[in-house]
Amino acid sequence: MRASTPFWLAALALLGLAAPTAAQTARSVAPGVYIVQGQAALGSAANRNFISNAGFVVTDEGVVVVDALGSPALAEALIAEIRRVTPQPIRYAIVTHYHADHIYGLQVLQAAGATVVAHAAGREYLTSDTARLRLEASRNDLAPWIDANTRLVAADRWLDADTTLRLGGVDFRIRHVGPAHTSEDLVVHVPQRGVLFAGDLVFQGRIPFVGQADSQQWIASLGQLLTLGAKVVIPGHGPESTDPAVDLALTRDYLLHLRKTMGDAARELEPFEEAYQKADWSRFERLPLFKAANRMNAYNTYLLMEQQGPR
Repeated sequence: MRASTPFWLAALALLGLAAPTAAQTARSVAPGVYIVQGQAALGSAANRNFISNAGFVVTDEGVVVVDALGSPALAEALIAEIRRVTPQPIRYAIVTHYHADHIYGLQVLQAAGATVVAHAAGREYLTSDTARLRLEASRNDLAPWIDANTRLVAADRWLDADTTLRLGGVDFRIRHVGPAHTSEDLVVHVPQRGVLFAGDLVFQGRIPFVGQADSQQWIASLGQLLTLGAKVVIPGHGPESTDPAVDLALTRDYLLHLRKTMGDAARELEPFEEAYQKADWSRFERLPLFKAANRMNAYNTYLLMEQQGPR
C-alpha cells in the first residue's frame, strides 16, 4: 500500500465505516495478472457499489486495467493495489461494457494516465437518458461514494472492430462479442498469460443480470469464448474460473432455462405469473441474488420471447 493514507480510507474513517476486507484486495490468478473481486450483492452505500470485478495485467512497459469498478473511491483503491504490485504506469483502461458498476471509477483511471478503450456501440448508452438518470439516482442511493463530482467518461479510443494492443511484449486481443449482455460487450484475451477477461458474459457462481440482453446471442457468445482456450477466465462477477468449460455452463444453462420456460409460456399465450410460478427454479434458487434478480430476468425474457418467439 502507499505510505500515505489514500483519501478513500480517510473518508471511510471520517464516516465511521469499515475499511475494505482482505477479500477486496488484488490477488494473482496468473503470472502478472490480478483480479479484484466484487461482492455478490446489490450495489449500496454500505458496499460502495463494490459488486463487480476489475483486473489488471502487469507488463514491462506498463499496466493494462480491465474495467474500473463502481465508484471513484473503489478505483482509487484499485490503483493502490496496483501500486502495491508494481510502479509501472497505468497505460490503458479497457471497458468491457458501460454498466454503472463497471465504469464509475473510470475518471480516476483516466486522471492517472490511462487511455480509456471501449467499443463504439457504448456511445449510444453513454449519451442516453438512461445513463444520465441512472447516475442521478446513484448520487442519491450510493452517496457519498457517488456524488456531484462523479461523471460519465467517454472512451479516448472507440473501437468498431476487433483489435490487438501490444504492450511490453504482451498481446491484448480485444474482441467484440455483443450484442449479448449489452450491445458493446468486449472480451480481452491475453494469450501469453492464458487469461480471458470475459466481462458480464460470465457471472460465476451467482445469478446473472439479464436486463434487455439478447440472450440468444449471449448463449452463442459463451460458446465462442470456449474456443479461445484460455486457462483462466475472469468473469464480470464472481471468482475466476480455472475450469471454463464447466463454469461457463452455469450462465449458459440459466439463460437456456429462461428461454425454454418463458418461450414455451409465450408461445402458448400463458400469462407470465402462471408460467413463473410453475417453472422449476430448483437448480438456481440457492444461488446468490436469485431473489433479487430472477423474477425480473424471467419477465424480461418473457417479453423478449413474445416479440421474437423461441429460436
